[in-house]
Amino acid sequence: MNPRVKEVKPGKNFTLILVFDNGEKRIFDVKPYLDKGVFRELKNPQFFNSVRPFLGSIQWKNGQDLCPDMLYLDSIPSQIS
Repeated sequence: MNPRVKEVKPGKNFTLILVFDNGEKRIFDVKPYLDKGVFRELKNPQFFNSVRPFLGSIQWKNGQDLCPDMLYLDSIPSQIS
């Protein structure tokens, strides 16, 4: 099982800065999902910035969420401290 999200902050250009329960800090690019279904409304910065940790993953205020395994496997290590 991959690590789970402990903290999330919206980053620049529709990215997420994620901190996992193993201490790793990683960046996930949400742009590839913004033209798909329920994720379209995340193009609005107010909705995008509403992201919060939720049960080891993340969730936005209108219920959009992403798989925690995908968040880990498809993210890149962050050099931001």
